[in-house]
Amino acid sequence: MTDERDMYQTSHLRIVPRRHWGRWIAAGVVCLLLAALVRAFINGKIEWSYVGQFLFSQSILEGLVNTILMTFAAMAVGITLGVIFAIMRISENPVLSTIATGYVWIFRGAPALLQLLLWFNLALVFPKIGIPGLFEWRTVDVMTPFVAAMLALGIQQGAYTSEVVRGGLLSVDAGQYEAARSIGMGQLLMLRRIILPQAMRVILPPIGNELIGMVKTTSLASVIQYSEILHNAQIIYYANTRVLELLLVASFWYLSAVTVLSIGQMYVERYFARGIQRLKATG
Repeated sequence: MTDERDMYQTSHLRIVPRRHWGRWIAAGVVCLLLAALVRAFINGKIEWSYVGQFLFSQSILEGLVNTILMTFAAMAVGITLGVIFAIMRISENPVLSTIATGYVWIFRGAPALLQLLLWFNLALVFPKIGIPGLFEWRTVDVMTPFVAAMLALGIQQGAYTSEVVRGGLLSVDAGQYEAARSIGMGQLLMLRRIILPQAMRVILPPIGNELIGMVKTTSLASVIQYSEILHNAQIIYYANTRVLELLLVASFWYLSAVTVLSIGQMYVERYFARGIQRLKATG
């Protein structure tokens, strides 16, 4: 009589790897689509020599510098306003909270292109700006394409950033607020020393995404003649009619800028993640 234990032996069985047919089919379809896309660009009416000729041209590089400058200037305005209005939004003062809510509602609701045009044409409403009797300037002289784009993009960004910061502040445990108050910390000191450092792990990823998005949003400033990458590329292809070639050049530099900022975002997030881990270990 065969031992019952022999019935459950598995040593004679052969391990067969699982066949992921769906993955292979999906990968094959994607490869075919990519090959078709590459073939279309190769056989299309694209003069690649023009792409190489203008890739590092002075006008395009100046546009790249202006794009990066506008990105950081608008984000600086946006982050500053975002932090201020986020604190106002969670304030117990109903006036401050209402103002912050209205700011977010207005500037998050209006399209960025519309805000650009409004700021650039501000002189139609306010011919002069300043303090009457002390100093005044003509609005048309002050509201240059750079200033108009920085204000429009920065103020709109502040509306989005305020919600990101508010979410980060609310993510911190209420006990942290109570502990800070119990040792006599004021509101601003508590936010700077206790709350904001802990909220950064929640705030940074979306802020990094907003920074990357701002690189691409600056292209809207071309409609008010701000000399960023797309605007300068348009000037060139209006002259030589090589539209697609210049758009490929602009795409290359936008993608390059986004790639560099994405790598920087990764390292910044790692740094703050280590800080949070150290804080938990010592706590």
